[in-house]
Amino acid sequence: MKNSALRGTGTILSAALASLALMLAGCALDSPAPSPPPGSSAAPGSSEPTLSASSTPAAAVHFTAQADIGVRKESRQVLDTIADLRPQFNLALGDFSYRAGIEDRFCDMVKEKLGSDFPYELLTGNHESDRSDGDIAKFVQCLPNRLPGIQGDYGTQWYVDVPQQDPLVRFVMVSPGIDFQNEQHLDFSSGSERWNWTANAIDGARTANIPWTVVGMHAPCLSVGQYDCKVGQDFASMLLAKKVDLVLTGHDHIYQRTHQLGTGPACPALVPDAVVPGCITDPDATMVKGAGTVFTTVGVGGESFYDVNDNDPEAGYFATWSGGNKNPAFGTLDVTVTADKLSARFVPAKDYTFTDAFTIAR
Repeated sequence: MKNSALRGTGTILSAALASLALMLAGCALDSPAPSPPPGSSAAPGSSEPTLSASSTPAAAVHFTAQADIGVRKESRQVLDTIADLRPQFNLALGDFSYRAGIEDRFCDMVKEKLGSDFPYELLTGNHESDRSDGDIAKFVQCLPNRLPGIQGDYGTQWYVDVPQQDPLVRFVMVSPGIDFQNEQHLDFSSGSERWNWTANAIDGARTANIPWTVVGMHAPCLSVGQYDCKVGQDFASMLLAKKVDLVLTGHDHIYQRTHQLGTGPACPALVPDAVVPGCITDPDATMVKGAGTVFTTVGVGGESFYDVNDNDPEAGYFATWSGGNKNPAFGTLDVTVTADKLSARFVPAKDYTFTDAFTIAR
């Protein structure tokens, strides 16, 4: 059993440049929004944000994602890898500085590598949610949201449609299963306000005819690493039942990707610590949209490695994995989405060789 352990001429010129940036990046669909999450406020830094220049075609969304980052040589190597890939934005899925009091140092490292205005979008991990190794509120101040149209509480529970006009993807970022202050968890139990907010955000994407839905959260449910299903079986099963296309996590300092999984007559719910063959809807790397969900953990942003267990009771759900004792590699997931295809690949940082790639097509 495993351990339980995000002014004149000058004013006119600035406005023109901002408008041009928004046109290039794509601008949020005025679809019905779920109610704000409990305790939420206006997202800091969300006023008139723009996306950085990218080589991505206008009809595509290009982003990177990883977690468990740190302030190390390896952390900088991963940031260099992201810079070389030139995504439109990056999803940082929690666990940033691994030390309290150096939030500004972490933010300066990111800005130095990616640019001061690059959309480095945050979702809290356990190390800053409970303020033991940093404070998510301070990270949010020095790395504010830069994606237009964000809804919710940036850093903890938010969603955004990209591009803002005629969106291709809705990103729903939530924080189940991790400790906040005083060892309290946010309530994502079935029927709770946060559960309903998440479900409504996912359903809203379908109602608005947004082709793809990606959910990000720090903790995984399935893993061949150290952790059990911290987000809860019911929550993970809900993501499957709603046919979320891709779920991105960190927390376990490994890379791992499941087969495409889905609920149905042969799989009423996702079962951790065991494998139900009927939950596997597609076992190869070329998948069909709507058949299920792919869970990908990218906890290799630079901090350290955990070992993987080839004999883990959940191993049968996974297509591939990498950890400290097997093909270790720091790096990032690199994802490009068009109206018809989601293409993802793991890109290792300098000096590492492990790779992975998969597609989901309409």
